[in-house]
Amino acid sequence: MTVNGAAGSKTRRGAKAPKNSFAKRDASPESASTQTDPAVAAFLQNLKHRLKPELDAVRRLILGVSPEIREDIKWNSPSFRTTDYFATLNLRAKDGEERIWLILYTGAKVRETGAKRREIGDPAGLLEWLAKDRCLVTFGGRKDLESKRAALQAIIREWIRRL
Repeated sequence: MTVNGAAGSKTRRGAKAPKNSFAKRDASPESASTQTDPAVAAFLQNLKHRLKPELDAVRRLILGVSPEIREDIKWNSPSFRTTDYFATLNLRAKDGEERIWLILYTGAKVRETGAKRREIGDPAGLLEWLAKDRCLVTFGGRKDLESKRAALQAIIREWIRRL
């Protein structure tokens, strides 16, 4: 997720963020100080992107799945871990359409154990498998996130259980 104007960045800058109704339903990460990292709060505060509210809502959703989940900045993006990293958020644009990517993985290195394609239930078809130990969930706007909310929570619970 590039916010500094680096080459290849496709993020939209300065767009007014739409109001959302779903962010208030999630537990406030700021109140769960042991889960949050000030670097992530600063990252979001400085971010100028039309999907910023949705990005923050995905962040809150992930943190709300388990009190064991912690966040920080890794690979220049909000990332999440329990004992090891398992997810990173990115903003991407493809064919002129901006999206939020949630990349789920079993750590920085490929492992023989951990979450694998055949072990993670995905009845809603959210997961796009990139390898046996990593996959992608893509979100558009607020309505898309709302429609995927319950399925994503279940996937994240299962993912960290399998790590």
